Amino acid sequence: MASVGPQTAFSPAPTRLRQVAFVTEDLERAQYLLTKVLGTEVIYVDPAVSQWGLKNFLVAVGGDVIEVVSPITENTTAGRLLSKRGEGGYMIIMQTEDAARRREYIESKELAKVIFSHEQDDAICVQYHPKGIKGGIMPELDSHRVTPQNPNPITSRFSPWHACGHDYSSYSAAMKRRSHLHIHGIVCRLGPGDVDHEAASREWEEIFGIPRSRDLLAFTNARMGFIRGVEGQPDGLMSITIGVEGQDKFNAILDRAREEGLCGDGWINILGVKWYFIYLGEGAETK
Repeated sequence: MASVGPQTAFSPAPTRLRQVAFVTEDLERAQYLLTKVLGTEVIYVDPAVSQWGLKNFLVAVGGDVIEVVSPITENTTAGRLLSKRGEGGYMIIMQTEDAARRREYIESKELAKVIFSHEQDDAICVQYHPKGIKGGIMPELDSHRVTPQNPNPITSRFSPWHACGHDYSSYSAAMKRRSHLHIHGIVCRLGPGDVDHEAASREWEEIFGIPRSRDLLAFTNARMGFIRGVEGQPDGLMSITIGVEGQDKFNAILDRAREEGLCGDGWINILGVKWYFIYLGEGAETK
């Protein structure tokens, strides 16, 4: 059998859905709802986001992260999005093997425009402009270098993540305390008149190198899909699905959501998005 060489920059590569970001006007209310309903905790508040006129917090969903941002100055991207759509999805931050190499390919093919990039310690972060990319959400594609301390950045569930700050021992301990929670999937609505959800998945596969399974993007830890556009309604994040290990923990989430009056028809309304919760069994952590 012929040996298989290294993947070319344009080939799909293992990609993790590491962080989903939301935007709101009421950051305090968002923090209360997420920590209470999900039963999670704040693991970091990033002072660096003030350079974009924002404040934020991050909560643990197992080894992955939910971030919420809120504008504190005028004329911010987040503020304009709030004015246009109201609170809702803002960004998805993906983790790949080599974000710099992928950027070279994206720019060589003029597939997307870089609006911000940064290198810190062992991480590379690249944000892309959402214009022209189906789904109505800002994409960021990052990577951590393989090191003796971090030999499996994508597949190790509690591997270091640059967005959580420098105190790995603290935030990884919090992630492990919430190990029963998993980001299971997200769904974005296409723009009005756009009904080809499979074409949207092919586009994200081509640009960002996320492997695809028919009409779904197959992250290592989650799935991402698209639904057809609706006249009079904007594109953007429609739903997020959280998997929960442990029947007691699953039931407690639903009970707390009912206490807050957040339950819809099989879903929970938080931050302008439908949240679905699925029971994953007892799991190793809950036995």
